[in-house]
Amino acid sequence: MKRIFFLTGALLLIVSGGNAEAFVGRNSLIKNVIVRKKLSVRAVNNGDQPSVEDVPRGGGLSSLKKQPDPLPTMTDYRKFALPCLALWVAGPLLSLIDTSFVGLSGDASMSATQVAALGPATTFIDGATYLFAFLNVASTNLYSSARAQHGEESDPAESVVRTAARVAILSGIGLMILLQKFSRPLLALYIGHEAADQPNLLNWATDYVKIRAFSMPTSLLLGVLQACLLGAKDSVTPLIAVAYSTVINIFGDYICVTKLGMGLRGAAIATTLAQWASTLALLGPARKKLVRDHNLGLMTNKHKKIKAEGAVTGRSFLAFAAPVLTLILGKLAAFGFMTHSAAGLPGQPTTLASHQIILSIFFFISPFLEVISQTAQTFLPPFFSPVREHVNAMKNKDASYDVETDVVAKKWLDTALIVSTRLLGIGIVVASFIATLVSFIPAFFGNFITSDTIVQEAVKPLAKYLWAGAFLTAPVAVSEGVLLARRELPFLASVYVISTIVLPFALLEIKKQSGHVSQIW
Repeated sequence: MKRIFFLTGALLLIVSGGNAEAFVGRNSLIKNVIVRKKLSVRAVNNGDQPSVEDVPRGGGLSSLKKQPDPLPTMTDYRKFALPCLALWVAGPLLSLIDTSFVGLSGDASMSATQVAALGPATTFIDGATYLFAFLNVASTNLYSSARAQHGEESDPAESVVRTAARVAILSGIGLMILLQKFSRPLLALYIGHEAADQPNLLNWATDYVKIRAFSMPTSLLLGVLQACLLGAKDSVTPLIAVAYSTVINIFGDYICVTKLGMGLRGAAIATTLAQWASTLALLGPARKKLVRDHNLGLMTNKHKKIKAEGAVTGRSFLAFAAPVLTLILGKLAAFGFMTHSAAGLPGQPTTLASHQIILSIFFFISPFLEVISQTAQTFLPPFFSPVREHVNAMKNKDASYDVETDVVAKKWLDTALIVSTRLLGIGIVVASFIATLVSFIPAFFGNFITSDTIVQEAVKPLAKYLWAGAFLTAPVAVSEGVLLARRELPFLASVYVISTIVLPFALLEIKKQSGHVSQIW
């Protein structure tokens, strides 16, 4: 339901890409389609509107090349998306490694208690990290746009990197302090009173979260550095961090959990060390690739005095990032209310178990679809940002300027529309394949995910809803990426705010009416 709300508005706005005004207008969201007219350069130059040739090269107005860059090929998308996918699954992979080592070590009773504690603990810490994913989204978009407008080695582009790094460090320190002081009551609220009353379960979960909290500053810094590299269309260099974190986490778990018998605490220590090491491993390559003087400005703030035109400050960075936060909160709220409502339906525990199975499968496949959003955020700004700057400059020069009569600007806008449409098509094809594949699991192979025959039968009717949810995720992800690249933040935030307000009431009504779990989906 939530995705249908968003999909309707987002796809309408993508379709409006045929309308150049919808691309460049600051407040234009969905406007009437303008009839395109074939005008020659001669007609433009003889008209009242200034053409691209009137724009001074190197003057106050922005210059725009007559021809946009060549369109990305499928090979370009593939070379970027596949390594990027590895980055998306890296975080959950660390938690999975911890769970495996803790589950296979120690006596059966202690192992069961610690694994039970790991469930809410890893979900809680991963959720806290995901909450700050808006920093990564802002970093990719702003850095990619700055490179497209001002060049790869420019002060505005580097200002994005330094500002993002400082904001990430400060946010990580704040999050670390918050988790150290309030993780226990927050976890108790999260897992419920009955689970919290279980011997040692809350204690183990709290210990894990407090230890992992020490990695928050470096984890958020790692996230924005990887995001900036992705904005530079480099999805291979960030894999250095993934390789380091995976190897160190495995060896750390083997030593701390298996050999030293530290259990859950050892797993938390190993993961924290792995995240520290991965950040340190990426710092060197990131400094060389992202800033000319190899200084990220983490220890000194000498670059604050440099006020280059187009430079991104902390205020402008957060102004872009804040609306993106509504996306994150909207998604977290949606899934939280879904689980809450499913837990209140009759037929427990089968009802909640079937819901949790479908939700877990959905979370597993989400990175394969969300990576298309990252691809859109990286590949679209080089086509859209220069023409947006050009159009704004022309409007400042002449208030009567009409982009529809600007042949060169139209070429850029048409190219951006082609890229958006192609990405949408790729997303739909990929989603069709993945949705069909994963829906077979609950429909025909329920024994692979649970040994309970009752639950196996309960998940079968949910297979079609899993298919629909997985299929719609791709166009929604592409729509998000396109809207972020086009800076349609107010519209994007408003859609999520509306759906976040409406959806809980619908879910709570299903719970009140003692409906079926399929209605949740």
